[in-house]
Amino acid sequence: MWTPSNKPPEQLASWQRLAALAEQRAGQPIERESARFETYSARIGPVFIDYSKQRIDAQVIAALIDLAEESGLDDAVQALFDGEHVNTTEDRPALHTALRAPDGEGPKAVAGLVEAERSRFLTFAEDVRSGHWRGYTDKAIRTVVHIGIGGSHLGPELVCQALRPNSDPEIRFLTNIDGDAATTALAGLDPATTLFIVASKSFTTLETRTNAATARSWFVERTCEPAAIARHFVAVTANDKAAQAFGMPPTNRFAMWDWVGGRYSLWSAVGLPIAISLGRSGFDDLLAGAYLADRHFRTTTPARNLPVLLALLQVWNSNFLGAATHALLAYDRRLRLLPDYLQQLEMESNGKSTRHDGTRVAMHTAPVVWGGEETNGQHAFHQLLHQGTRAFSADLIATISPGHGLQEHHRWLLANCFAQGQALLADHTAGVEAQGSHVRGQHPVTTILLDTLTPRALGTLLALFEHRAFCAGVIWGTNPFDQPGVELGKVLAGPIQDELGDAQPTGSAVDSPTSELLAHAKKIASAR
Repeated sequence: MWTPSNKPPEQLASWQRLAALAEQRAGQPIERESARFETYSARIGPVFIDYSKQRIDAQVIAALIDLAEESGLDDAVQALFDGEHVNTTEDRPALHTALRAPDGEGPKAVAGLVEAERSRFLTFAEDVRSGHWRGYTDKAIRTVVHIGIGGSHLGPELVCQALRPNSDPEIRFLTNIDGDAATTALAGLDPATTLFIVASKSFTTLETRTNAATARSWFVERTCEPAAIARHFVAVTANDKAAQAFGMPPTNRFAMWDWVGGRYSLWSAVGLPIAISLGRSGFDDLLAGAYLADRHFRTTTPARNLPVLLALLQVWNSNFLGAATHALLAYDRRLRLLPDYLQQLEMESNGKSTRHDGTRVAMHTAPVVWGGEETNGQHAFHQLLHQGTRAFSADLIATISPGHGLQEHHRWLLANCFAQGQALLADHTAGVEAQGSHVRGQHPVTTILLDTLTPRALGTLLALFEHRAFCAGVIWGTNPFDQPGVELGKVLAGPIQDELGDAQPTGSAVDSPTSELLAHAKKIASAR
């Protein structure tokens, strides 16, 4: 039975050795020997990763591998796949890997559930795609509106936008509590040809519950047929009773288990919009790509294990080289939502200040993840990257073969990707001497190349990132499968919402500055 280490990482011999190595190498340029690329690059299926531009050498890598061993990472990985309770604060397993295991290969405890539900929601997706599932007036579905937030929407929207942005039926996403989001999502829709997917594990999440109620009212007002909800609303949830009360019969309810965190859930029925967009075969390919990463992660030695190495590099950059932020630069417009997805995956998973045993951490955990669509970013924030004073690390992601026929465009896109990696690597003065400027480089960069952007390649990439977050959490001693800080804002928002609805705010539920802010907002609103 796996138990997290009670020894803080800063007390490990390998951690202390890494601290000494970082101090010894301070100010030294990144090595550029000829064999470096071959040594520090690897491929897994359709994904190639080059980490030769990281600030590492053989001694650093050896110490990092020792850190993984001393942290008990091997046992933690085994526990993850065996279904042990690696989510220690909520006392349950984290079995998202079971969602993409081929039939007959998942953990016995959940394999039957996963396979049966996978068959159900993929069959439903095919029925919607083919027109077999009809609306209440016997018309086929032309638009699907997916209502969710956080992990219940970021993954599905990323995959749909990356792989099939113009699918039929059209897929729309409604997530924000902002009323403008709901107005925009519902604009121009015909209720007779619209299907709503409500994705919420608890079916009580504020944003999702409010948007679902708005969509329900919109539908009933236009159809005057409350019973027709059964042909136009489906739920993905662990709260079966709440979905039933909403008006959804059993055939319209798909499981979302408590042993799958929201940000790890796109492989489940939460991915229903993906299945509708890509079809069964496309969704199967997405799962196959993720399973490829799972198998690599579980069976490859740490020295060649890409998720392990990526996590170790993140720890090295964050805790020893002072990189407080991590830039995700996507040189493929189809992946423009990837930074948003990784923000949640990384920062909600490892943005923690307490360890498994409740003690405080003594170092920074997750870096701040941010990024953008390239080459747009080169004309915005890259100035700071090249000549600013802050330490950061970066991932550059691109595809070798584009999804279009404009080859000159794509050559320029790839050229810019490679050039930015080169500029971030080493000192440069050419081209800026007239201004007396200097680009000092020496920023740690990993370049990730997809052969082409396919469901299999994207599935592999996303699973690699999932495992990176898990490994980093193990090393820091945090639980990457809970998010207690997220709940605080929800608790505080309730009384404030009540105050906003009262004629005269009492201020009893808020601090003095917030009470004054409430009074100001109500005063302005009442004057309009």
